[in-house]
Amino acid sequence: MEEDFEFDFSEDPRFSVERYEEMIRNQDQYFFDAHAFENIIDFYIEKSDPIKALQVVEYARNQHPFAVIFLIKQAQLFVATNQFDQAFDTLNKAEILESSEADIYTIRGNIYEGLEQSQEALENYNRALGLAESKDEILLHMAYVYQNMGDYENAATYLKQCLEQNMENQDALYELAFCYDVLDKQEESILFYMQYIDNEPYSYAAWYNLGNAYNKLELHEKAIDAYDYAILIKDNFASAYFNKGNSLVHLDRYNEAIEVYKQTFEYEPPSADTYCAVGECYEKLEQMEEARSYYKKAVKLDQKLADAWFGIGVTLDFEERHFESLHFYKKALELDDKNADYWFAIADAQYKLGNLDESEKAYEKVVELNPLDVEAWLDYSSVLYEQEKFSEAIGIISEAIKTNPDAAELYYRMVAYLFADGQYNEAIHYLEVALSSDPEKHSILFEYLPQLQENKIIIDIINRYSR
Repeated sequence: MEEDFEFDFSEDPRFSVERYEEMIRNQDQYFFDAHAFENIIDFYIEKSDPIKALQVVEYARNQHPFAVIFLIKQAQLFVATNQFDQAFDTLNKAEILESSEADIYTIRGNIYEGLEQSQEALENYNRALGLAESKDEILLHMAYVYQNMGDYENAATYLKQCLEQNMENQDALYELAFCYDVLDKQEESILFYMQYIDNEPYSYAAWYNLGNAYNKLELHEKAIDAYDYAILIKDNFASAYFNKGNSLVHLDRYNEAIEVYKQTFEYEPPSADTYCAVGECYEKLEQMEEARSYYKKAVKLDQKLADAWFGIGVTLDFEERHFESLHFYKKALELDDKNADYWFAIADAQYKLGNLDESEKAYEKVVELNPLDVEAWLDYSSVLYEQEKFSEAIGIISEAIKTNPDAAELYYRMVAYLFADGQYNEAIHYLEVALSSDPEKHSILFEYLPQLQENKIIIDIINRYSR
């Protein structure tokens, strides 16, 4: 026969849990007050055991059938275990009992947000907003919904409202920075963070986001100052050190950047990206062995980091170990075959190894992926020209001019190829176009065909434009 006992253990949550578990073991029926049940449910939630928490909710609902809190807890647990239909049913019951409870609409909004039913999510969040005392998390979720809809203007508006409610909401600060970035409103972003810092001068997140906005506008000195303030407030802020390192790289201050990147290792485990960034700095300083050692550390941590494999190739290429470099370029290409830089490096290495057919194929890929790369068009045509494939070289430069009509270098190169092919009238036409575009660059012509310096017609035309 079951016995009924009443316990009030609201003062000691652990005691409530122990008595509840004793009840289950003994198959008894004890009575707990609502607060004790809340403690027991929260205990199992914190232990990541939603199934046990749901069992407790059932007991709680039986003993306290009009307590809306247990319906809300049950709905949250149904959401956590992906039982959305049951969650909706439970919320409907809660709404009948207490329609002014904000959590009902917040949870329902969360479910609709997860199901990407944006309008329904916003309707519920709006209803919650009118009822809740604490509004910042609801406003944050409304911003997320607008982001998912691709409406970053509205998302930014709600993020600002969220920060008005709670200046310390870090998620809102970072999301707002993301919205400004997508909207390409860096000036507005800077203005907002400066005003924010006036009110919250010790917000390391605001200084950090200000630094990021300056970086995007290529105001790297100002970015470094902002990161320094962020680091001053939070000295273990690894992301601020990393981004400060990036700013120093943009200013060609590679030795300083290396020191700053290495400081991140004091506050978080070394990452492949950081090792790769250090490697790039050593590469720029032409300290190739040191660069290579850091690139190797990077690929040891992350086999899929294409830039690190590529970096190893660059260091070997610099040491004229072209055959070895190809192996690493190809490793990078396996991971990212749409990267024009990787194809360019392969084209160059194949050329240096005398594999001209392979070089041509790789250059063809470069200009297909990045038709605005004037250097690649020039090198591609040059490989053909050196094999005396004059008409093909002319054809490549013609293609290049179509996509880069303002690049004077292409016209000067065309003049050289047309002269080599005996098309003198056409060559003169292109020379005049080149000189009209940029007369200062006419020396390019003589670098490629020095004998043209003896050609009186050419010199007369150049003199006419140079004056």
